[in-house]
Amino acid sequence: MNLLFIHQNFPGQFRHIAAHFAADPGNRVVAIGEAPNLKKAAAIHPRIEQRPYASPPPAHAATHRYVRGYEAAVQRGLAVADAATRLKAEGFVPDLILAHPGWGEALYLRDVFPASRIVQHAEFFYQPTGADVGFDPEFPTAGDDAYRIRTKNTTQLMSMAQADLLIAPTEWQRSRFPDTLRSRMQVVHEGIDTTLAVPNPATTITLARAGVTLAAGDEVVTYVARNLEPYRGFHVFMRALPRLLGLRPKARVLIVGGNAVSYGSKPAGGRTWRETLIAEVGAGIDATRVHFLDRLPYAAYLQVLQVSAVHAYLTYPFVLSWSLLEAMSAGCMVVGSRTAPVEEVITHGQNGWLADFFDHQSLAGTLAEALEQRARLGAIRDAARQTIVERYDLRSICLPRQVALLATS
Repeated sequence: MNLLFIHQNFPGQFRHIAAHFAADPGNRVVAIGEAPNLKKAAAIHPRIEQRPYASPPPAHAATHRYVRGYEAAVQRGLAVADAATRLKAEGFVPDLILAHPGWGEALYLRDVFPASRIVQHAEFFYQPTGADVGFDPEFPTAGDDAYRIRTKNTTQLMSMAQADLLIAPTEWQRSRFPDTLRSRMQVVHEGIDTTLAVPNPATTITLARAGVTLAAGDEVVTYVARNLEPYRGFHVFMRALPRLLGLRPKARVLIVGGNAVSYGSKPAGGRTWRETLIAEVGAGIDATRVHFLDRLPYAAYLQVLQVSAVHAYLTYPFVLSWSLLEAMSAGCMVVGSRTAPVEEVITHGQNGWLADFFDHQSLAGTLAEALEQRARLGAIRDAARQTIVERYDLRSICLPRQVALLATS
């Protein structure tokens, strides 16, 4: 079978399913992605052929601000169409195409390959109410956000109109899409490798700069995000630290994440959100007990989870992070935000605790209580891992479901 994967940051959400098909010598697997991203990404399988396209030029200054993103999407769509046309000229016609529609790469696939089955990843449909926009009063919406967001969805709507099947990672993410799309949408998560994200009470972490070695059982509070920003509650977590560290004088905090902005806006003044929040709360915390680890290799990141006594996961009503599910798979005691994506996974008191997203003082108290009771929370940790094994395990649940859907789409 010929398979074509399309994602500007390949492999993205297609990591496991692409490797699965590439492992079969009877398949030919090709991936199209943005050139700089393909160049820096580690290969996930030697049999996956990569075809890069050049990064799109910036939108013209005269373009209306609502459609600058769409202009870039059209440029990406044309670049992908050109790469796909070259593949077709070489004799490669995919039986199955898997694409992410968010950046315009799927806009013209049906025109190049009219007979191919097209499956698209339904990650998130933007709406002016009920999700990320307008959720945080600290960052109020603009008066024309509804117009802007309706325009923003144009790329997905045009792309998804061509799809034979849409796959959403969670029920809540599926619920954000219009009824006309949900009727063609299935829910299957990308999957968590529960053989890698496992509890390991023997794990230790040495913080060389601090001259400290931490182990499971120590008072370790962890926080993880791809980038440290308000969408993932970084501002709330940082504001909780003065009280938390005061309540627990032996606690140490490990913060994993980069300083770019994945979602939302950059802070004023050209600073990062990390710099902004340190400037706000730094005088009230013991900086020798708060350790910023930046982004980590996957194995080191898992070690952070394995020594965690309590793991904080906060998010706007938005795309659910893999890190939450990996933390639960690693047996973390998670204190999550009481927001819809988290509530789909965590039931308070059973496989984790929930806290109000905006109440940083209460969050501090809840994290401190989890540290105080850490020796008695084994059942919740076990239930957290069991949730992931039963609902999100890569090899026994998610990958087989994906393969079955692709075989019948």
